[in-house]
Amino acid sequence: MKRQMHLGLFLLGTGSHIAGWRMPGAVDSFQDIEAVCEIARTAERAKFDLIFMGDNLNADPAAHPSYTARLEPLTLLSAVAMATERVGLGATVSTTYSDPFTVARAFASLDHISHGRAAWNAVTTAAPAAAANFGTQHPDHARRYEIAGEFLDTVKGLWDCWADDAIVADRESGLYIDPARVKPLDHEGAFFKVKGPVNIGRAPQGHPIISQAGGSEPGQQLAARTADLVFAVVQDIDEARAGYQALKARLPALGRRPEDVCVLPGVMPVVGRTDREARDKLNALMRHVNASNALGMLSERFGVDMSAYDLDGPIPELPKADTYHSFTGVMLAKARRESMTLRDLYNLVAAARGHWVLCGSAESVADTLQDWFETGAADGFNVMPPYFHEGFTDFTDLVVPLLQERGLFRADYEGTTLRDHLGLQRPANPNFPA
Repeated sequence: MKRQMHLGLFLLGTGSHIAGWRMPGAVDSFQDIEAVCEIARTAERAKFDLIFMGDNLNADPAAHPSYTARLEPLTLLSAVAMATERVGLGATVSTTYSDPFTVARAFASLDHISHGRAAWNAVTTAAPAAAANFGTQHPDHARRYEIAGEFLDTVKGLWDCWADDAIVADRESGLYIDPARVKPLDHEGAFFKVKGPVNIGRAPQGHPIISQAGGSEPGQQLAARTADLVFAVVQDIDEARAGYQALKARLPALGRRPEDVCVLPGVMPVVGRTDREARDKLNALMRHVNASNALGMLSERFGVDMSAYDLDGPIPELPKADTYHSFTGVMLAKARRESMTLRDLYNLVAAARGHWVLCGSAESVADTLQDWFETGAADGFNVMPPYFHEGFTDFTDLVVPLLQERGLFRADYEGTTLRDHLGLQRPANPNFPA
């Protein structure tokens, strides 16, 4: 079969643009379950592989509104599972401030509720402020990844405590669970001591999908060893290719194949019927952003105080930045190629707080995604709409049909589980060989 693109939706109810909720008609609350269900149904109509929710464990009123006022992800996705049939359902849960037994049980439950559509985004919480909500000290980076490695192994072990056929439910004999087909885990490690088994039968997918997004060396190694799906944070195609190839190169030494891990760079698409229409949409969004904050981000990226230049003038000749070499080179080349003003450029950089922004006509957006997909930069994309619903339906109604016409993306689901969508094998159970 021809290799096909995978599409995830990064679900923030108020949009990935920091000011997206201020657009006329935009969803302005991530606590509105009906709005979230409608977003999920739109993703399913467009045949997305999954929707994915990030999370955080502390509230900062000055932060993005969807990170501060939101429903708990697993609770929300259990409701969304009832409003959808095929689209995968991914949620972030921290390995730093959770326990393996609860996480194993919760995601196995979501997998059963959704009939095999659950995904766990396993993160090591980076924000030290979260520690105050758990009465503890925030571990350093190295220790967080040590904890995460043992945490993931423990959760997978708990999922494998049950054989697929352990629940007999034989009315004649009165045997409900075959005790020979359930085993304790008896895990005792540096950070966790867990007897097991977890009190729910083996998940429909065997293991719910595991995703990660760590970019550090420990994060990349953990992803290569344990993840099915990797969300990459990149800015240009050369950077993306290098990261993609580096991650795939780690897999054989861990007994895994390149196709066992799907890499999805995050992208905030701003789509129009023409490039100018798309840029006007982005400019409308950016009018709601504090200009000093945007210029500060641009100055930091380029290593130059950009406030000295005319925002509505041409791109100035800038010295080569001491950091972000590939980013500045690609962005400046794009700006000059498209005759952008400095305001256009800072809108592109500041719009998604440093995430890759792809602004243009549906054709140009589809062309760019195709180029990344076909030249070894991605297995698909984690789509981060600037706001809902229009900022997302611009992509589903204009770009997805082009990808389908080109044979790059499915016209319909061929399976029922998230593993089916991603083309990933169901893991064997080492405790109960077939």
